[in-house]
Amino acid sequence: MKKILMFAAAALLTGLGAGASQAQNYPAKPVSLLVPYPAGAASDITARALQASMSQSLGAPVVVENLGGANGALGANRVLSAKADGYYLFQGSPNELILAGLTNKAVTYRPQEFQFVAPVATSPYVVVTRADLGAGNVDDLIAMARQRSVPLTYGSGGAGSMIHLITEALAQRTGIKLTHIPYRGGAPLITDMAGGQIDFAIMPYQANYEDLRREGRLKIIGTLNRERLKALPDVPSVQESAGLKDFNYTIWTAYLVKQGTPAHIVQKLHDAVQASLLDPAARKTLEAQGKILFPPQSLAEGEAFYTEQTASLAELVRQSGFRGE
Repeated sequence: MKKILMFAAAALLTGLGAGASQAQNYPAKPVSLLVPYPAGAASDITARALQASMSQSLGAPVVVENLGGANGALGANRVLSAKADGYYLFQGSPNELILAGLTNKAVTYRPQEFQFVAPVATSPYVVVTRADLGAGNVDDLIAMARQRSVPLTYGSGGAGSMIHLITEALAQRTGIKLTHIPYRGGAPLITDMAGGQIDFAIMPYQANYEDLRREGRLKIIGTLNRERLKALPDVPSVQESAGLKDFNYTIWTAYLVKQGTPAHIVQKLHDAVQASLLDPAARKTLEAQGKILFPPQSLAEGEAFYTEQTASLAELVRQSGFRGE
């Protein structure tokens, strides 16, 4: 019996040693970067801009994996169903991480099930209208909505999405009535707006919007950023609006892993993300898309940001009056 116990103890120690060695040698295989939207979308562009420099920093391939569906919740669930070993890195935004659980009763995970690794960038929101709507700025849009007998129509990426909630909060605050038209994504929404089928939308800025604006297919009448955007110096911010000076919203992108991932692995991933954001080629690609990159910050600062955003977006849901099913 004594020999059996000694053998079992030795085997256990060997197994623990092997496990510790594997953890210390992380990454020993490719790391999957899960993007919860289809290939070719704006979020996919972000992942692929950082992919090469992150692979170099980690010393192992970073493979972008796209899994769209359920407003990003399918991708989030994929990461949470995997081991907490750092081999699934999630590219998340407020939509999947925070709002999904607040607005959809079918989503059972919570923001705290993710460990925040590092923020990447914010995308400023712009107010986009069909070309012939006649509103020159956000104040004009609100005045027009008040005067019309038929409500203006606006598009979003779906009920409970950040765009939907922001626009509903705008309606609540200004006392206007609007008709919501949900879409499966930004591309069909912009196509319909350029065709005059909906009146306006609040959208994360993308460089191709400027092309459509220049072609006269739509108008950009304002930004919810605190300052005017470098890419759109002639477009006023809501700071210049008569009654919406503090109505400031952007949407951010960050990298996260499943809670419980070993601390030294989280730190290694954090360092790789920070290094990739200093890569000139990556920065050029992201900034060309209108992204505003986060300055370097520590893991503790990232966690504080995530906690603050979780509380802030819960308040946005309350202000919008949205009731999920």
